Amino acid sequence: MQIHNLKRTHKNKKDRLVGRGGKHAKTSGRGGKGQTARAGNKRRPELRDIIKKLPKNRGYQFRSIQNAYILQGDKIALKGEKFSEIRKRLGIKGRKIKIK
Repeated sequence: MQIHNLKRTHKNKKDRLVGRGGKHAKTSGRGGKGQTARAGNKRRPELRDIIKKLPKNRGYQFRSIQNAYILQGDKIALKGEKFSEIRKRLGIKGRKIKIK
């Protein structure tokens, strides 16, 4: 086997020409002068930077859908007891209390 008998497995690929202007002449579809007309124009949106700086809310749940804690009348010992005192006594955290 000689070199002139060898064949490629893939066809020859032509090199891609990058940024050689459009078909309209003058600005070639890039608008006027300035930052946007130059090569490598990649301006970051400001909003993305603001969003990236915010912490992720891991395990976020919509809290208002939680069911209320239903108390029977016999569980309330004192008439003048506040809800905060009931919460401490029964170990209820962050839920609505309904008295039946």
